[in-house]
Amino acid sequence: MGRVLRAISENGGVVMTAIDSTDIVARAEQIHESSAVVTAALGRLLTAASIMGCGLKGKEQSVTLRLSGGGPAGNVIAVSDAWGNVRGTVSRPVVELPLNPYGKLDVGGAVGREGTLTVIRDTGMKDPYVGSVPLVSGEVAEDVTAYYAASEQIPTVCALGVLVNPDLTVRAAGGFLVQLLPGALEEEIEQLEGNLKELPSVTQMLEGGMSLEQIIERVLDGFAPNILDEFPVEYRCNCSRQRVEKALLSLGNEELQEMIDEGEPVEVCCHFCEKKYNFTQEELKNLKNPIDR
Repeated sequence: MGRVLRAISENGGVVMTAIDSTDIVARAEQIHESSAVVTAALGRLLTAASIMGCGLKGKEQSVTLRLSGGGPAGNVIAVSDAWGNVRGTVSRPVVELPLNPYGKLDVGGAVGREGTLTVIRDTGMKDPYVGSVPLVSGEVAEDVTAYYAASEQIPTVCALGVLVNPDLTVRAAGGFLVQLLPGALEEEIEQLEGNLKELPSVTQMLEGGMSLEQIIERVLDGFAPNILDEFPVEYRCNCSRQRVEKALLSLGNEELQEMIDEGEPVEVCCHFCEKKYNFTQEELKNLKNPIDR
């Protein structure tokens, strides 16, 4: 189970959300059997989506992040509900790349750098809000920061990290989002910049045993932060047989008939959790002709 904390500075000028997403990313790696660099890419996006999901107002709302950078991993997608529970998928889970010049996993190389980060907020209205920005680096955190600057005009700092063991299991994962609210003073901005400049990476702090409370105190040193709320979060897929039936129906009668004509059972696999749903020929016929049920 992951954990999210939200905090605000004493004077209300700075808000921060921090997450330990180690268990979430570990579950994603188990489901998708991803290589190290893809685990890092998908894990970072899941972490960002969970943070953004916790900021949604309505319980039925959701946010989807899609990275399309033209890299060998293909599209990377993460979806969060309003409680920060997330699920994700990637076009090609296994990509092998050399480390980047800093000796780190080359997430930008796997994702690609020629494309977009798209954020889709489903608020329950007829049409969802869709915002898209060109990728800055494909490393995810910088791209999320750029999204907030361009699409929401909110000064934001995003930090994300995933540490993968040699056996491909996840050692640590987490992140934080810091935002300046209207009216933030110049000295507050300078203080925050100074704090961030001296900050170790998120995974270094988590691996070193720092709690989310301690990370918030470190980032917001001098701001006397107060904890607003706390969420348990997890990797959670909302697929069901009923949803899969709706997806099959959306293909149209012609394509359904082609499946029936093939004379074989049909297996549908959920991209988010790899759960398999099997449909017999009779069940397919009943889907196509519900009046005969």
